Amino acid sequence: MKEDHLVDSIFGDAEGQAPNPPVRRTAPPTGPTRAQHRQAMARQQRELRRKARRRRGRRFLVLTLSLVLVGGAAFGATQYLRPLVASLTASKDWTGSGTGEVTIEVHDGDSGRAIGATLEKAGVVKTASAFSDLAEGNPQAASIQPGSYRLRLHMSASAALALLLDPKNRTVPRVTLREGLWRSEVFATLSRATGVKVADYEAAAKQPELLGLPAAARGNVEGYLFPATYEFPSKATAAEQLRIMVSKSVAELQQLGVSPASMERTVIIASIVEAEGMRDADRPKIARVIENRLARKMKLQMDSTVSYGVQHRAITTTNAERAANNGYNTYRVAGLPAGPISNPGAASIQAAAHPAAGPWLYFVAVNPETGETRFATDVASHAANVKLFQQWCSAHPGKC
Repeated sequence: MKEDHLVDSIFGDAEGQAPNPPVRRTAPPTGPTRAQHRQAMARQQRELRRKARRRRGRRFLVLTLSLVLVGGAAFGATQYLRPLVASLTASKDWTGSGTGEVTIEVHDGDSGRAIGATLEKAGVVKTASAFSDLAEGNPQAASIQPGSYRLRLHMSASAALALLLDPKNRTVPRVTLREGLWRSEVFATLSRATGVKVADYEAAAKQPELLGLPAAARGNVEGYLFPATYEFPSKATAAEQLRIMVSKSVAELQQLGVSPASMERTVIIASIVEAEGMRDADRPKIARVIENRLARKMKLQMDSTVSYGVQHRAITTTNAERAANNGYNTYRVAGLPAGPISNPGAASIQAAAHPAAGPWLYFVAVNPETGETRFATDVASHAANVKLFQQWCSAHPGKC
């Protein structure tokens, strides 16, 4: 039965009958069903989303930490660099002409940087470099003279430089001493210009060791206060001022080749030449007259020496003055006076050191206004010249 059934199943139920249709046999399922596939895909999508969220979280954390670190570094850098940036970007100069008033001192040899430092310290300019940079680019800055200057506070560097280049802002006393002044007249002139008391100059003159006087002066400043224009430091003492003048006189003598041994004699003769002469061209001739009379043992008989001895300035002298008994009256004493009778300038020192060649023994200024001077070799010629002088005096009452 079992076999028949099997045959029937293959070939039909019976002979003559059609075979049964083949039966489809499906193999047992070996993979997931559609539902299972969908579930797996959903799980996979969820896992991908979780991983993506984790990656985004890590990136956000890294970004946040980076921003924190960068921000911290930036903050630190800002705190460190802020003063530096401010110093670089802030102006190193003020603007405008300033306010108030301040006095500053420019010393001999000061550079633009040194002056700038002085100005910054005094509050005149904002920074020393603002001034020094400007001065280095301005050739006129080299002409700034030593001395005290009146400036203002909080000025621009250009405004400060302009004031330093203007002589009107210098407070250093400027004094001109003309040739032929007596020491007493020099002291009075200095006092008016500097405000230092005459007594201070007189006291300083008694301390030759402070003045640099040469040994030939024998402690006497007369004749060694060189006539010139001076600009003394604002706080210079009387002794310091006189020392400057003595130094200039000694330098002039040395430049003319006057030796220490002949210095006293040269200065005395130069002081007489300065007092007697009015024109530089006549000074070497006057020096020659002095030398010729000394060589002949003649008294000099110079009215200028008489006037100095009695300390009274005049074109002529009186009989009483010419009879005065002092070491400067060359009508009474033979040879040179006791010392210089004025402070001679360069022309008179030059004349005394190098007298002109000539036989003259006399001279007289026949016209004191123009300085015209006549020279003579004998008494008669001199008398005629004296008469010309007297005629001029008669024509000009009160002048002689």
